[in-house]
This record gives sequence, C-alpha cells and structure tokens, in this order.
Amino acid sequence: MTSKTARRKNRISVWVAIGAIFLIILLIIWLTFADLTGNTDVAAFLAPYIVNSPVSPVS
Repeated sequence: MTSKTARRKNRISVWVAIGAIFLIILLIIWLTFADLTGNTDVAAFLAPYIVNSPVSPVS
C-alpha cells in the first residue's frame, strides 16, 4: 500500500469516527430531552400516526 493510499484511508476513518461521535452526542441529547419531557415511549407516540395514515399498497 502506498503512502498516499494509507493517508486517504486514515483520513476517511477519522471522518467516520467524528461522525460516529457526533451521532452519539445527538442520541444522548435526544434521550435526555425525551426523559426531561416525560416522552420516552416512542412507539406509543408514533402509533396514532401510523394507524390514521397507513401506507397504501404499491400497485
């Protein structure tokens, strides 16, 4: 593997790590906000929307 290819792979893995850390931080913020507002049951929150507007079958 050439040094150029190694640097490119290293750069990509750095961005993947930054993206993963960012998503984890967003998840923690989302869960904290949901816990503070008492809205922790996402399935019960989404169920009325799914029942009232079901997806039409593909023809």
